[in-house]
Amino acid sequence: MDLPLSVLDLSPVSGEGTQAQAVRDTLEVAVAAERLGYKRFWMAEHHSMASISSASPEVLIAALTQRTSTLRLGSGGVMAPNYSPLKVAETFMELEALAPGRIDLGLGRALGADARTGAALRSMSSEVFPQWFALLNAWLLDAAGKEPFPAGHPASGVRASPSGPSHPDLFMLSSSVESAIFAGRAGVGMVFAEFIARADGGPAVAAYREAFARSPFRAEPLAAVALIAFAAETDEEAQRLDAQRRATTLAYLSGARERFASIEAAQAYLAERADDPALAGVIARAFTGDGASVRARLAAKLAETGADEVFVMSVGPTLATRIRSLELIAGLD
Repeated sequence: MDLPLSVLDLSPVSGEGTQAQAVRDTLEVAVAAERLGYKRFWMAEHHSMASISSASPEVLIAALTQRTSTLRLGSGGVMAPNYSPLKVAETFMELEALAPGRIDLGLGRALGADARTGAALRSMSSEVFPQWFALLNAWLLDAAGKEPFPAGHPASGVRASPSGPSHPDLFMLSSSVESAIFAGRAGVGMVFAEFIARADGGPAVAAYREAFARSPFRAEPLAAVALIAFAAETDEEAQRLDAQRRATTLAYLSGARERFASIEAAQAYLAERADDPALAGVIARAFTGDGASVRARLAAKLAETGADEVFVMSVGPTLATRIRSLELIAGLD
């Protein structure tokens, strides 16, 4: 594989399948990603959504530490307002102990949920994120023995167990130039979510690199972009198989959380809304086609944005089509 590729997985529910099966499917996709030479496999955090099952990326990471050996495993990401920084530090130090040198801690400022679900999670306001982030940093570095808390610090003596000697690599998930600058100033990795921002990642990558300051976490900047990519044997087949994703996304943008159990149902929904101006954006923001054309577009995206890596969201109506998409994107025609 000549492209620096990684995978972002949301545990999508396939057809008439269950959310429980979607969780198990994610494990199989990750095993395939390692076989195919992908660098990282990250899992998202979303709550109370019928079409996806990615509520606890840390649980899936733990399972995958036992089924993989070279793949970097991470969160894309842990939604900071839903947790205490100490608990996140403890969880990811535990994961680092299971797979030393292979754990990525990607953080987001959003809830990964609607406001009502956020209330049920007892989420905090995202406005406290800078202080939350500083505490997380301090506990990770203290646990790894890199920068112990100084005497008199309010958190001195409170340890994030288990202790090192290593700690997870730290990343910020960004959907704006401002959050990319925050990641740069903090000296951590940055992944720009084009599929959320619906904007090109180039300006954010450039701003991140300009703002980057060396830190205990990273000596050099590392920027990635994350987008939706799906490949099949032909462009026509890819467009057909991608109908459920397009329909689900269009419904979500319209304020509905619909799940389409069949390609035919999705195609009918899309046909009814063919004139919806949002549909053009849904189509444009995904790289869909045969393997060669998707790879070419991914290579162009890396060149245009100046990113070091690209994350492709693992999509497809079935487990088999998701894995085949990753094979084609990896260049296994």
